[in-house]
Amino acid sequence: MICLVSGSLLLFGNGCELRKRMYDQPKYEPLEQSDFFGDARSARALVEGTVPRGHLNEDMHLYEGKINGAFADTVPFPITKEVLKRGQNRYNIYCAVCHDRAGYGNGMIVQRGFKRPSSYHIDRLRKEKPGYLYDVINRGFGSMPSYSHQLNPEDRWAVVAYIRALQLSQSATLEDVPKQEREKLLTEKQ
Repeated sequence: MICLVSGSLLLFGNGCELRKRMYDQPKYEPLEQSDFFGDARSARALVEGTVPRGHLNEDMHLYEGKINGAFADTVPFPITKEVLKRGQNRYNIYCAVCHDRAGYGNGMIVQRGFKRPSSYHIDRLRKEKPGYLYDVINRGFGSMPSYSHQLNPEDRWAVVAYIRALQLSQSATLEDVPKQEREKLLTEKQ
């Protein structure tokens, strides 16, 4: 028994010493000065033209919301029911706190005293190109921060598609409903 206890203590003691040596190994902290390089910096600049793996991002339409330098008129992939559901989910998580669930700009943050964002239902934003809306989500605008770290490009476009659906839903008329569905609505109303 004594042998087992002393063996355990020896093993754990060695483990602590090893951990201490790993923690105290020679290294440079970020932006720490170095004598090794002539410019006294410890960090080296990336080789020009280096692209992180998986981030070539050549498709300007998908990644920047632009075609030939101008805001895109279209979403870069087909808008399906799944895309709209994903956009609604992301919108409710990230956007509704300021813009509210219907897009009028009266979210909970606004009710707590923060600056009110523009309603998505004003003429200026209804007429804006989808690429513009994408750019605002991607880069931020005014007091709205960028959401590029929270939303991947596909999710940003899904939110744009959902915003367009919100805009249509709030200004739709009975004539906008397909004829078959309109007849169902009218018979249910009676």
